[in-house]
Amino acid sequence: MSIKRFFKISNLNKLRLRTIVFIGVFWTLIDLVIVMFREDAEPHRHSLLFREFFIFLVSLIMGYIFVYRLKKMLRHLPLWLNFLAKSFIMLLAALVIVFLIQLVNNITFQNMSFREAYLYLQDYALYKDWLLRKVVYWLAIFFVTQLILIINEKYSPGVFFDILTGKYINPREENRIVMFIDLKDSTPIAEKLGHHDYFEFIRDFIYLISQAVIEFDGTIYQYVGDEVVSSWKCNEKNARKSLHTIIQSRKNIQRKSEVFRRKYGIVPEFRVGIHAGEVTVGEIGVIKKDLAMSGDTMNTTARIRSACNELKHHFVASKEFVDLGHMKDFQVEDLGLVDLKGKDQKLQLFNLKI
Repeated sequence: MSIKRFFKISNLNKLRLRTIVFIGVFWTLIDLVIVMFREDAEPHRHSLLFREFFIFLVSLIMGYIFVYRLKKMLRHLPLWLNFLAKSFIMLLAALVIVFLIQLVNNITFQNMSFREAYLYLQDYALYKDWLLRKVVYWLAIFFVTQLILIINEKYSPGVFFDILTGKYINPREENRIVMFIDLKDSTPIAEKLGHHDYFEFIRDFIYLISQAVIEFDGTIYQYVGDEVVSSWKCNEKNARKSLHTIIQSRKNIQRKSEVFRRKYGIVPEFRVGIHAGEVTVGEIGVIKKDLAMSGDTMNTTARIRSACNELKHHFVASKEFVDLGHMKDFQVEDLGLVDLKGKDQKLQLFNLKI
């Protein structure tokens, strides 16, 4: 195994690390602003630097707990209880950290003994509503942080920022690779499993597909039942990434195949339709904002995916996509001109040999 591959970080973990860094910077900046505008602000520059450096390091640790540990531990709880549990756990940690910061600051920069510093903090916390103010302060920070993370998770990476900056207030035409992935034989599976187990099955299936899409920089446009719709900007590099997404999706399912067998008695298979062309992207909604993609490219991709069963192939792509990726003859099989439902003209399609 090469050194480069050994130290390679997946895109999913990169997103998590960026979230941790965001938490560290966000909390540190808030603390800095509060301290600078506080009436009893400590003017000692070294004391302030120590405080903010310590806050940043601790915020990274707490961000790690937030993103990696608590999220996994509490993910099955209802949103309100998840929210409350995280806030309570992080509040206790924050109060301990603030106490330690003040204690070390008094000993290091105020030249107090440990006992003097402890008694000073005890008196300060009990008689100057310090503890109450800190509880309110940290609860507010946790509330805002969790709200930002929940909103960001509602959208695919990067989409929330586009909505926030108003990039798509006015609809824009863009060239995109569009990929529809859905579960093969969904109807008989649903009949066999029943409503509840089928829903769990679909959720596990979509989770593994979504991991692959994010890993290769795809934007998840929407989930429709057992279907994942994703896209990339049109270029050769992204054409390769979309192919790797299909391969990685298959690997993810193979890796969890025994789990699926034990839990459901079925290992999912999927079909893919992939096309490239112009789409119109814009914001829709009044109460609930979202990004919508429309146009002939979207409709054609859906038709290609629907044709997989008829063509007896799992992964089918258009000539436009194959040409974009400069794919060789050994990578694709020409299926000829195919008459797609709802299309006036036949479309040249290819089976992807992956």
